[in-house]
Amino acid sequence: MWELTKSFRFEAAHSLPGTTLGNASMEIHGHSFRAEVSVRGTPDPATGMVLDLGLLARGMDEVRNKLDHKLLNDVEGLGPPTLENLARFVWGHVQHAGHVTRVSVHRDSCGESCTYFGPQE
Repeated sequence: MWELTKSFRFEAAHSLPGTTLGNASMEIHGHSFRAEVSVRGTPDPATGMVLDLGLLARGMDEVRNKLDHKLLNDVEGLGPPTLENLARFVWGHVQHAGHVTRVSVHRDSCGESCTYFGPQE
């Protein structure tokens, strides 16, 4: 079994009222985000690939365009712009590419990340 991971970056702003950070979180502020998408499988004997990374890149480009340089509070279908919701949102846009096993979203400058492993069954 192999796990293949591809990442992308985006810049975005948000506000998160109701956190323990108070006004610092309530005011609109921005972050640099890094998202990682991992797929698992066995390489195809003919191609030697678990997944053609171009297929994954298409979904990643689509979701990056929805998030990059946007006010996350206004992104349709995201919900409150938390790391948790961002990871789920990215999953929803890339899960068609292959056997996606996890999506992680990082705010490296804050030392924070969240990993989504898909819906619970």
